Amino acid sequence: MLTEGRFRTDAMPRSDRFAGWQQCMTDVVAPMEITSPHADDFWADHRLLRIEDTLLWPTRLHASRYRRTPRLIRQSDPGLLHMTLVLPGCGKMLVEQGGLRSAVEPHDLYVLDMSRPCDVRTDDEPIVGVGVDIPRSLLRLPMSTSLDHVLGRRLPGRHGFGALLTQFITQLADPSDVYGPADAPRLNRVLLDLAAGLLSRGLDRETALSPETRTRNLVLTIRSFIGGNLHDPRLTPAAVAAAHHMSTRHLHRLFRREGTTVAALIRSQRLDRARRDLADPALAHTPLHTIAARCGFGAPAHFSRVFRAAHGMSPSDYREVKLREGAEPVR
Repeated sequence: MLTEGRFRTDAMPRSDRFAGWQQCMTDVVAPMEITSPHADDFWADHRLLRIEDTLLWPTRLHASRYRRTPRLIRQSDPGLLHMTLVLPGCGKMLVEQGGLRSAVEPHDLYVLDMSRPCDVRTDDEPIVGVGVDIPRSLLRLPMSTSLDHVLGRRLPGRHGFGALLTQFITQLADPSDVYGPADAPRLNRVLLDLAAGLLSRGLDRETALSPETRTRNLVLTIRSFIGGNLHDPRLTPAAVAAAHHMSTRHLHRLFRREGTTVAALIRSQRLDRARRDLADPALAHTPLHTIAARCGFGAPAHFSRVFRAAHGMSPSDYREVKLREGAEPVR
């Protein structure tokens, strides 16, 4: 099930705001010692998304400090791995667990085991990020895998699995993207696979992943590569295979299991991007040939033909209809 809730301190009396936030964190994650220089007039805006057994919570709040102590762990141990994606607007997150101390900056991530003592804080600047709480038992890692070298460490979010996970978490947290209950199992599986991939890379233990998880992560990596290179007219199945050091035959075999072909995926993603650009009022005066080129269509005539086949009208007619109706949100 995919559900959503919200907590805002500005809906509460000033004297209750900090205590309300402390209780919110106890209910969502686990009991923690929370302090803040802004406790007398605390501000927090927190959304909670439950995707099956995984929690995802975009949050903006005043500078504050969070500690899990042995006493609190004895009091309540939810068996969670907590991950935070730090977003722009946040100060440095100072993270400590198991003797490892890190300064985590925007666009990066960190992971904590909530069954162990930990300490997280920003000293002056607000906290802006997306928290993710995953039951340790759901991660597709062998029980013998130790996360000691990952916990409390800054994990880069701009490349590799970090970039994939960052992109996915950001998309899930976007309130303009609406998902229904039927989407939850697939979204949860992708989130768990990417989290396991990030942890395994951080441990240099990718071989610890199951073959199924490695295959799904490889497909996600290839999809992300295609999405980032749609502008290049030389993007072909052969080029995608070469970029991932595999044969074209192996690439086609991977995507047959997905129920599509690489060529069809490239074409559909290019059309989706063109459709969004044509419906964007900010691009209303951008020439059609410019949109075609930035989406990887080499010739305007080819773009018009492919677009008409997919949408039943020319790109210019589609733009006119969508801009007049204002019916399609721009993402």
